[in-house]
Amino acid sequence: MSGVSSAPTSTPIEPYGPVGRSPWLDVDWRKHQRWVTVEDRPVNVIDLGEGPPIVFVHGLAGSWLNWLEQLPVFAAGRSSIGHRVVALDLPGFGHSPMPRERITVPLYARVLDGVMDALQIDAAAVVGSSMGGFTAAQLAIAFPQRVERLVLVSPAGISSYGSPFLARWVPVVRRLQPLLAAQTGWVAAHADALARRPGLRARTLTGVAAHPSRLPGPLAAELLRGGGKPGFPGGMEALFDYDFRHRLPEIVSPTLVVWGERDQIVPVRDADVYTELIPGARKILFPDTGHLPMVERPARFNSVLERFLEE
Repeated sequence: MSGVSSAPTSTPIEPYGPVGRSPWLDVDWRKHQRWVTVEDRPVNVIDLGEGPPIVFVHGLAGSWLNWLEQLPVFAAGRSSIGHRVVALDLPGFGHSPMPRERITVPLYARVLDGVMDALQIDAAAVVGSSMGGFTAAQLAIAFPQRVERLVLVSPAGISSYGSPFLARWVPVVRRLQPLLAAQTGWVAAHADALARRPGLRARTLTGVAAHPSRLPGPLAAELLRGGGKPGFPGGMEALFDYDFRHRLPEIVSPTLVVWGERDQIVPVRDADVYTELIPGARKILFPDTGHLPMVERPARFNSVLERFLEE
């Protein structure tokens, strides 16, 4: 099949979670936070390092904190080639307020374009996870000049389009949003206490990671802080409301598709669709890994990403 690499599709099993003290724990992130205005709304952005830029895009119920294990590693002086790394909170998530219009994947792609314009980044490698991968792929279609290399990490956009499951649950989530926001807000407020106990980590992050109890407490706590945001119902609706598979062959940037073989959020079979439809795309599957390879296998993920960027 065209577009499918002949290289091995699985990687050797690596240690689960970070090994040793993670560099992000020693970063004063306040020094690297800034606000940029896109479509008359502020967007929260983290910007650090020097060199070829990489833009990281989080998924549904996430925030820029999903990339803690990547940002300082790829910033200047951490990898063999220093990079300027940028991660943002999409409107409605993290600290970025809701957009003025309905959340859609094309809107989020415009926001990415606007953020890059505000930061004077003409083009970058763009790395997106889940909904962020969906958005990154749309950016490569709508604004191809922005994307030098594309990395899609368990991206939504294939099985999610027209999903009866999502269509059935979006109205329910909207009706229950105040209750869900209160519950997830409580989890976020007590994230440190919850994350300290492996059993509670497993219950609060079940389905997202293959082995949540084995993630370090501080990292798990930062993941828990991403919940309860007002953009969740609109973001969920955006996932099944937009079909772009017929446009995936328009992507011209070198593309890498990364997936966890135990992903319970987005079916791993979608990896084949992406690699078949995007010209020259390659895929890598991480064994015994769930929906967040960059969190669950950071050493392997960073190594794969670095090699891809340096090709």
